[in-house]
Amino acid sequence: MINLRLKNLLIRNLSAIDQLALLRFAGLLLKIGLTFFAADTFGLSLSSPILYWGMSLEALYLGFTFWHRSAIARLDSGLFIVLLLDTLFWISWLYFTGGATNAFISLLLLPTAIAAVVLPKWAPWVLALISTFAYSLMIFSVPESQMKHHGMDMSSHYLGMWFNFLISSLVLTTSVAYIAQRMRKQEVELGYMREAQLRQERLIALGTASAQMAHQLATPLASLRLLVDEAVEDAVSEQQVLQEMDTALLRCEQTLSSLRMATESIRQQRKALMSAEQLAATIKQQVLLLMPEINLELSLGHKLDKAESSDRMIQTDASLLPALLALIENAGSASLAHCGESRVLVSVQLDSNRNRLCISVKDFGAGIPKEMLLQLGHKLIESEQGMGIALLLSNASFERLGGQLLLSSAPEGGTAAKVCFPVYEPETVSQAGAVL
Repeated sequence: MINLRLKNLLIRNLSAIDQLALLRFAGLLLKIGLTFFAADTFGLSLSSPILYWGMSLEALYLGFTFWHRSAIARLDSGLFIVLLLDTLFWISWLYFTGGATNAFISLLLLPTAIAAVVLPKWAPWVLALISTFAYSLMIFSVPESQMKHHGMDMSSHYLGMWFNFLISSLVLTTSVAYIAQRMRKQEVELGYMREAQLRQERLIALGTASAQMAHQLATPLASLRLLVDEAVEDAVSEQQVLQEMDTALLRCEQTLSSLRMATESIRQQRKALMSAEQLAATIKQQVLLLMPEINLELSLGHKLDKAESSDRMIQTDASLLPALLALIENAGSASLAHCGESRVLVSVQLDSNRNRLCISVKDFGAGIPKEMLLQLGHKLIESEQGMGIALLLSNASFERLGGQLLLSSAPEGGTAAKVCFPVYEPETVSQAGAVL
């Protein structure tokens, strides 16, 4: 399972496959350079024309594997066969350029090193055994005349080279392969953690949206219960009861519809761009439809003209509007309790740096104690008005969209809730989707 996930990662990262192909081409270029330009410098013996045929065949083979590199990388067996053939080509080149006396005999370990990094543990062991066996045959096939140099016996020197080659093979097949295996395992674990985090974020977003809608359903349902009780007692006229019940039911239907939209958008990770002008119009429309008792004063700030409001957009999803409506509803309740009128002032404008769009919701209530301002929206606070659940849920929705909620006391009285979102230019955002 780990190797399969790693292979999928390698397929997605085509640059890694290309780097491997370039490394193999560099090996062929090194052979060509040593054979045709540096043979005398490094004492290479070019004893057979088979060498040139072999290098020509290797060039065709590298071109073929480069063309099909993505398909080959899909399977461990494909990469292993490629590296096995690379090993055989290195063996043939070394054999026809001096064998064990070739100063570049250590390059025979190059395919083994690659296998230790990208393939399971068995692959570098197989290649190391083949390379060591081939090198051993080259050692034993060295002519007796080459075992002596200026009257000195070179057999111990060649034996030391063979032993050094064996140690290098063991290091590659044990230490390097083990380190690479641990790195691959950690990469897979990180992938699992990222997937789990995404799932958790979706669940949290869905839970936040559901709790937000449930909290909004509480008010119309309570109104319905009160109206039913009044109707039973004949305290109000039938027409008035039906009208208010219709309004409450409309809010319930709208909230459930918003919940379905939020669930679908969260499931599909669907977000959209909305301009300041569109956001202001949507807020006004929803307040008139769902909260007609609120006297809403809506304005686009002086820092945001009409042309600019179409160019500056924020990222939204289905949870944004319910969160803003919850702020407006709370502000209307605070104003009604203090001055007898559900008056709310909402303004939409750019901040001083013109890189954030800020929506300010101001009530005309009695205000919030200073010690509670920093806690509201971040934890549950017990008070006479409630526990701050609406602010907590709204703040969670804002933060998911990159927004930041700030509560402050207005100089002329009441409380101002200000939430700011990063601004996007429409042409700089690709695949933004349709406007909500």
